[in-house]
Amino acid sequence: MPHHETTDGNGRSRLILYALLTSLTAISIDAILPGLLSIEETLRTGSPLQAQHVVSLFVFGMVFGELLIGPASDAFGRKTALIAGLVVYVVGTIIAMTAASLEVLILGRILQGLGVSGPKIATRAMIRDQFEGDAMARVMSFMFTLFILVPMIGPALGQGIVALVGWRGVFIMYLVLALALGSWMVLRHPETLPPERRIPIRLGPLASNATRILTNRRVVLLIIATGFVFGAQLFYLSVAADLFFDAYGIDLAFPLLFAILAGGIGLASYTNGMLVGRFGTDAMARSGFAGMCAASAAMLAACLITDDRLPLLIFMVLGFGVFFAIGILFGNLNAMAMRSLGDVAGLGSSLLASGSSLVATLFALAAGSFYAGGVVIVPVAFLLAGSAGLLLTMIALRSDETPILAARSKAKGGG
Repeated sequence: MPHHETTDGNGRSRLILYALLTSLTAISIDAILPGLLSIEETLRTGSPLQAQHVVSLFVFGMVFGELLIGPASDAFGRKTALIAGLVVYVVGTIIAMTAASLEVLILGRILQGLGVSGPKIATRAMIRDQFEGDAMARVMSFMFTLFILVPMIGPALGQGIVALVGWRGVFIMYLVLALALGSWMVLRHPETLPPERRIPIRLGPLASNATRILTNRRVVLLIIATGFVFGAQLFYLSVAADLFFDAYGIDLAFPLLFAILAGGIGLASYTNGMLVGRFGTDAMARSGFAGMCAASAAMLAACLITDDRLPLLIFMVLGFGVFFAIGILFGNLNAMAMRSLGDVAGLGSSLLASGSSLVATLFALAAGSFYAGGVVIVPVAFLLAGSAGLLLTMIALRSDETPILAARSKAKGGG
């Protein structure tokens, strides 16, 4: 049964492992950012693909991986599904690392995105197996506090590796990290889903459970709201290096400024861990959306007043506010959706992640098409995402939050 205790040493080591496994997604995006120009110079082939697709198509791979891992984790156990995902990630990493063309590298990135869904989804389901309610939100917040160190140091780490050994060295780092985390999981972490609670992969019950999840208004609205928040962040990631160079002429100092803004998410995650037990996930999410909208509206107003020549200091201060709000939102929106999933946490986590990733990718691609070298599109994207997310979440909070019960096969011996 889910419980609330996390204070023992073994519990803390699990949270560290969960944070590192979850961080594999972030470092797979952030550490390669400083190498995009080098990749384009090395593998330019005249194809319609661009180096920026190294980021966007990684997330595209996640959309499909996230659909597969949840049912697998429900049927075969969280640990097995997680390790399988890491194996696919390692294969994709080797393909990308040895690629002689941009097309092959991006194929490897799609496989990386598909595989990284294993640790991402299975880790969430492991947390859902062990914790519930505000305790689950508190665990996620502390996990995200450790996890946020990755985007703070990822670009600087990637920049250093690219300078020393070239962009392929970043993929060597990915390979070593995946192998180390997989070994830790195999040797030290127990399975959290006992056989008697597993749901076999059978088309009828799977379709029925998916239908129950996707017809639950509360869950669907929270999936879309999460997608808008993630989409705003993904858009920023896709243009961040260009933005700092185009608007402010910043190149070598990019990792430092990137880390400062990412620190807003880390501080917020820690703060949320301290406050969510007192105020609850719903109130914290409302506050997060309010802060996101207020900070982005202020940035937009400043851009309009300065004719899109926003001073760097103002951008950094208001940007920190936006990312602080996003840090409040991530843990709470996920916890709010997960607490309604009941017996279908694995499949539900998959649909939550895949659906939000799809919304995020579409939002980021749409916003990115308007990027023209100025700052103004950034607060516009954040304000649109925050406003839409707030509206959807407020509607969701008025919906029934009774946990979804799994539809199981009548066949005997199926688990």
